Amino acid sequence: MKVTNMHDAKSQLSVLVSEVIEGKDVIIAKAGKPVARLTAYHAPPPHRIPGYWKGKVRMAANFDDYLDPSDLIPSLKDS
Repeated sequence: MKVTNMHDAKSQLSVLVSEVIEGKDVIIAKAGKPVARLTAYHAPPPHRIPGYWKGKVRMAANFDDYLDPSDLIPSLKDS
């Protein structure tokens, strides 16, 4: 972790952001005491709505019936 003072952070923000993009954390200090951490931003996952697809997806009645392997692999029909 890199520690930098407030004045340097103001004048070298683009350099510090580049380091954060590389995966490093940067601590910003004021008067030698840490006051903030600069880390990479990770967007939160999108909000999910339970039941959104209800009534929009249908399965055939025979969805889980047995399938003959020759129906799946055409080369087996020749044997």
